[in-house]
Amino acid sequence: MKIIDLQVRYGAVKAIDGLNIEVQKGEILSVVGANGAGKTTLLKTITGILRPSMGTIEYQGKNIARTRPDRIVRLGICLVPEGRRIFPDLTVRENLELGGYAVNGRRLKKELFELTLHTFPRMKERLKQAAGTLSGGEQQMLAVGRALMGNPQLLLLDEPSMGLSPIVTREIFSLIQKVNLEKGISMVLVEQNANLALDFSHRAYVLETGRVVMEGESATVKCDPAVIDAYLGFEFMEQGREP
Repeated sequence: MKIIDLQVRYGAVKAIDGLNIEVQKGEILSVVGANGAGKTTLLKTITGILRPSMGTIEYQGKNIARTRPDRIVRLGICLVPEGRRIFPDLTVRENLELGGYAVNGRRLKKELFELTLHTFPRMKERLKQAAGTLSGGEQQMLAVGRALMGNPQLLLLDEPSMGLSPIVTREIFSLIQKVNLEKGISMVLVEQNANLALDFSHRAYVLETGRVVMEGESATVKCDPAVIDAYLGFEFMEQGREP
């Protein structure tokens, strides 16, 4: 996927201003930045929830910048939304089945269901349980599993660490990394925890007020003094490391 000169407005305010980003096949790409940098707006625009005022989003040889969200899902782009947004009164199984609504063919749906339960075995133990009774970490697993049921070629993850303990967060990220390695699904990871995002991604873009201010290999970006000062300093000190 390639995003070219993207501009998104909320009224007179430019939330994204001339953004250029490329997601390479099979990689985990992290997008980091402070609150208000345009990270969630970017994902909402890719999925068709928001429409850009300018620019293109090239995917599979087509410009999908003004395509309806349901059609974008059918193209293989699935979102794990901020705050998980599971259906609390439905069972785990029902939540997963809803994730596969756009997938054609019983056999493929069965394969995706088995893949999800293999990846998140805790979900297999709780298929009949109401989703709202799961722990925060389990709800995040369910949200990722529901997206996997859509047979994604590109998976968008919006703040998957939100509200989770560091131990649970590391478990979730390890499972996400496992899916990427085993299935080759390209991923865009939007994450407030820049240190964690850079640890688990291949490349990164740093956003400020809707613009890219830095890009490169995640390990290189993580060592940049400006990134350490702006985003990683407190996390480095928490770990007993000097920035």
